[in-house]
Amino acid sequence: MSVKIRLARGGAKKKPVYKVVVADARCPRDGRFIENLGQYDPLQEDFLLNFKEDRALEWLNQGAQPTDTVRRLLKHAGVWAKFKAKAAVEA
Repeated sequence: MSVKIRLARGGAKKKPVYKVVVADARCPRDGRFIENLGQYDPLQEDFLLNFKEDRALEWLNQGAQPTDTVRRLLKHAGVWAKFKAKAAVEA
C-alpha cells in the first residue's frame, strides 16, 4: 500500500481551505483518508498552516511520501528539516 501525505480540498467555491491528510494513493483527492495532520488556508494574508508535527514526523519515518506542495509546506513549518536531520543521524 502506497501512502501519501497530501492536501484534501474543502471550503466554498473560490475560497479553498485544505486539510493535510495521510491517505492511500489509490483513494480520490477528497475521499477516504487515514489521518488528518492539519490544515492549510492559502487565502489569509499570512497563510494559516497548522500541523501535528509529531504525527507528520511519525508518518514520514514510516515511509509516507509527501506531494510536492506538502513537502514545500513541511519545509516552511520546519518539519522537513527535523525529518532530514533525524534521517542523517540514523544513517
